[in-house]
Amino acid sequence: MDGSARSPMAAHVASPAELRDRIEAERRGRPFLVLREEDGPQRPQRIVDLEPELSRLSIGRAPQNDVDLQWDTEVSRLHAELEQIGGEWTVSDDGLSRNGTFVNGSRISGRVRLRDGDVVRVGRTQIAFKRPEAEDSMPTQVAGGTGRPALTELPPLQRKVLTALARPYKHDEFAVPATNQEIADELHLSVDAVKSHLRTLFGRFGIEHLPQNQKRSRLVAEALQAGLVSVRDL
Repeated sequence: MDGSARSPMAAHVASPAELRDRIEAERRGRPFLVLREEDGPQRPQRIVDLEPELSRLSIGRAPQNDVDLQWDTEVSRLHAELEQIGGEWTVSDDGLSRNGTFVNGSRISGRVRLRDGDVVRVGRTQIAFKRPEAEDSMPTQVAGGTGRPALTELPPLQRKVLTALARPYKHDEFAVPATNQEIADELHLSVDAVKSHLRTLFGRFGIEHLPQNQKRSRLVAEALQAGLVSVRDL
């Protein structure tokens, strides 16, 4: 099976309620997994919190696995393992599976360290690994504030930047946000202007404290969940 083959799950776009659940999971400050159960017309989202006391989780089709994927016939009974080593989460296959395990489209051999935003594919199932910033490092929020600007408060150009940033998510909920250059090309702006608008948006959404590799995807999730950008806009 080609590691670059697109999963049938890639056509699903997360609902506002599902995005809200992900944002709440991020705010808990612990690593977690996001996947979809393929059986059923709406393929419900599943979030698996990786608690600090956990050291190992098994992934496979057998119901005894910690992450059981009984619906996916391309997944082996015991397919792969997640293991926490020195505070870092890793994934390994070590010949357990018949069809292999992929991280970001590349088939792995042995053990691979996972980083925030990595997508693990086993069989036809995609599993996103998220490692948010620890909650105790987040600044105190203003009382009564949601951290999200109202739609009418967002200048038109900032809304266009948000939409362009989120555009890759139109057909793939495990996509990565558009790059500054892609946004600049779409909106006929300079890259510096795009960076300036994004810095403003990070501040308006109260996420400027997050690591750089998390800000962009968090901004997309917040904007979609709040209705500032809709799937139709993409």
